[in-house]
Amino acid sequence: MIAKNLKSLIFGSLLLIAISVSGQQAGLLQSGPMVGYADMQEVMLWVQTSKSAKVQFAYHEPGKEQNLMLTAEKTTSPEEAFTAKLIADKVEPGKTYIYRLLINGEFIKLPYPTQFETQEIWKWRGDAPDFSFLTGSCAYINQTEHDRPGDPYGGEYQIFENMAGHDTEFMLWLGDNVYLREPDWNTKTGIQNRYTHTRSIAEMQELLGSRSNYAIWDDHDYGPNNSDKGFINKHLTHEAFDLFWANPTTGVHGIEGAITAFQWADLDFFLLDNRWYRDANGLEKEDKTILGQKQLEWLFDNLLASQASFKIIALGGQFLSDVGLYETYSANGFNDERLKIIDFIKKHHLKNVVFITGDVHFSEVSKYAEADCPTIWDLTFSTMSAGPNKRGHEWDNSFRVLGKVYTDRNFGLIKVSGPLSERKLEVYCYDTNDQLQYEVIIEKE
Repeated sequence: MIAKNLKSLIFGSLLLIAISVSGQQAGLLQSGPMVGYADMQEVMLWVQTSKSAKVQFAYHEPGKEQNLMLTAEKTTSPEEAFTAKLIADKVEPGKTYIYRLLINGEFIKLPYPTQFETQEIWKWRGDAPDFSFLTGSCAYINQTEHDRPGDPYGGEYQIFENMAGHDTEFMLWLGDNVYLREPDWNTKTGIQNRYTHTRSIAEMQELLGSRSNYAIWDDHDYGPNNSDKGFINKHLTHEAFDLFWANPTTGVHGIEGAITAFQWADLDFFLLDNRWYRDANGLEKEDKTILGQKQLEWLFDNLLASQASFKIIALGGQFLSDVGLYETYSANGFNDERLKIIDFIKKHHLKNVVFITGDVHFSEVSKYAEADCPTIWDLTFSTMSAGPNKRGHEWDNSFRVLGKVYTDRNFGLIKVSGPLSERKLEVYCYDTNDQLQYEVIIEKE
């Protein structure tokens, strides 16, 4: 009945005026809306309310308000942190849609445009479409009563507004998307409160609502600093991760964790979990693992099967760097597994493998290149709003590309362009004030 009444209202004479009107229900919006994964025939939309409410999304193509479509309706609940994920399933490939949020049957006015794009059908029709995406890690949002004493660790939240100003198809969050703290990680209440607090800052809303968002996690959204497979509440933090993000899957083929994959045009993205199966850093044994055997086999199977122009692997910590510090893959006894992955890529001559990583609170580009072997890249973008690692340039990483390092808050923008046989990645590192700090071009081999 609500859907019919809304359509009658719009089909009458009010159209967009009705869409822009909001009243008492606007106060129920806690955070979002956010666009999640987007494919050719469905898109996931997310929202969080401040208390139990009925939520729904309306959407239409630009200039076609008379063809308004509606998602299902859901009542948010405290058990799910008042979040809701709803699917827009009346879409067509390769189109842009304007969407609007309804709370308790009333349209909510937002101070920024809300839209999503479906992916194009391109195979057997021509070259893959050009596209671009944002990426970054480490989003620390201050909360004085819960933070450590002293100068605030987080800051310069305008970085999220500047990111939203770039016209890109999606954002890839590289972990430490929230920072769980001592009051948080021991209870479901604390975990959900932290996610809610971070997700609710005003500066982040347009970035979430104006393009698709995909995410992995790292230690700070998984549990305490440097936490591993033994963390007692990892099922609670995984539940929160799943509630607040809208990835295509949560785990794959029965493999638990924050693992998923997606395709965008001619690129394959593999989103890995470096915490769920991770051995303790201090453990002394052979065959130490970060990814776990099942996840590693899943990755290898998919790399072999992939026909993508570039195979993108998103991982919380740096992969290529051989500096052996903190939680780089080469540290804490995990280097054998790192070399195992490199050897697999070399043995099977897997071209165009690119890692995109975070964690270390500075940005750099690493490149592994040997004669007669495919090149492996590692693009690190960290940190967005947590404290920067001002001495990151001093790290002795033998794979660093000369001059491609930046040690203040930053984010990445990657453009994918060119005909299928000559695809390339244009990689840009921007600072918090949207100033370009370095760029690099990766050409398809």
